[in-house]
Amino acid sequence: MITRRQFISRSCMATSALMLNGQVFANRAKPAYKMGLQLFTIRDAMAKDPFTTIEKVAALGYEDTETYGFDPKAVSYYGLKAKEFVGLLNDHGLTSTSGHYDFPRYFNASDSELMAYVDQCIIGADILKQPYITWPWLDPNDRTIEKFKQLAPKLNRIGERIKKAGLGFAYHNHNFEFIDHQGENGYQIIMHETDPALVKLQIDLYWVMRASKLSPGELFRMQPGRFVMWHIKDMDKLTQDYTELGNGSIDYTKILPDMELAGMEYYYLEQGGNFRHNSMQSIAESAAFFKKNLARYFH
Repeated sequence: MITRRQFISRSCMATSALMLNGQVFANRAKPAYKMGLQLFTIRDAMAKDPFTTIEKVAALGYEDTETYGFDPKAVSYYGLKAKEFVGLLNDHGLTSTSGHYDFPRYFNASDSELMAYVDQCIIGADILKQPYITWPWLDPNDRTIEKFKQLAPKLNRIGERIKKAGLGFAYHNHNFEFIDHQGENGYQIIMHETDPALVKLQIDLYWVMRASKLSPGELFRMQPGRFVMWHIKDMDKLTQDYTELGNGSIDYTKILPDMELAGMEYYYLEQGGNFRHNSMQSIAESAAFFKKNLARYFH
């Protein structure tokens, strides 16, 4: 059983080892940050008309995107072949630096089936020029401690295969990783039983603030440089549901100064639902708040 104190102690030792080996991120070049959007936020609009929707996304000032959904047989996104979709992004000056791919569907598949899917993801990500491929979710039946212990070696194998292809791999959290199971949780297992060189972390700050006993800064200090992507979204002050950026309780002025410590390379604004009007209006409101109040931290 791993206690919270043991978890912090092990993380501190791991951090010290990284520093002694000269592997800490401090000397690397600072990324050129772009305001990103996780397209899952506007999944209804993307399903209806990806062409007009992407045009509007760019007009709102977004420069980068994270995809969700991928057809491995057709190598397509949103019903468009990968080459057609990247052409659409390019036409509007947008990039795509990560994608959420449907790895959970293959959690209990054979290793050969899983790796065949990984290879298709690599093909799609390569066409889109996405530096990262991301594991986004776990189905409810795959959230026990035993399942997390099975997940860790899978993540390492996937990460190794993706790294050989010249791309990066990351794991995205929700709330269930932080559920306590007699002194340990799934996020501890992922942090300590996966190889940081093969498996990076995409931190969803909303879920950390809502579900974790540790703050984002505490997590960053445990494994500095590993949290290469951030999901930035806000939490309703009353219901704790999603809300437009700036309308909720999360004070990002206290989190964003740690981006270098975390090793952040890319970030994406996101709102999973609970829109005040509709998804497109919500991404407009979040973009406006971000540019007025938070963008200064990225210069």
